[in-house]
Amino acid sequence: MKKRILLVEDESIVRLDVSMMLEEAGYEVIAQAGDGEKAIEHAFQLKPDLIIMDIKMPKLNGLKASEIISKRLDLPILLLTAYSQREYIDKAKRANIVGYLVKPVSEASLIPAVEIALQQAENARLYRRQVEEMDQKLKDRKLIEKAKGMLMNKYSLSEEEAYRKLRRMSMNKQVGMEAIAREIVKKES
Repeated sequence: MKKRILLVEDESIVRLDVSMMLEEAGYEVIAQAGDGEKAIEHAFQLKPDLIIMDIKMPKLNGLKASEIISKRLDLPILLLTAYSQREYIDKAKRANIVGYLVKPVSEASLIPAVEIALQQAENARLYRRQVEEMDQKLKDRKLIEKAKGMLMNKYSLSEEEAYRKLRRMSMNKQVGMEAIAREIVKKES
């Protein structure tokens, strides 16, 4: 499946040129915009795989639009700009910016930047998912430990005996230990 790209650039000739380079490389340019307000609107409606955004634009600049989009959506943004001043680079670090291209842009610089930006975004999603899974496992483990402690106190069991009791209850009811632990904590609280 083609990766879907939102292209935001106020200069129509540059926008056309970049759009053609992207489509020739096998990407789908799902929408184009000439200002930050339209970029936000398209981003929220279409949820592209990547946004290529100019910095200096009328109405709302690309950095501010990127910040607004990043607060609500997890979309990678590749900045496309004629400006390479330090202040723009520092501001770009605050939004979900995964790359920074200085104009004029050639196909030789655009396509690798797009591919790397898309891969970095995928890697970031994977890491966030892994962190969420580990966080849930830790919460489940804490819940099991709390329930085990309650069983130890209530029935004067050793830690090993309380754990075996939890495991046995889990097997008998054919549910995970965290579900049994949740029942115990709820009942005993």
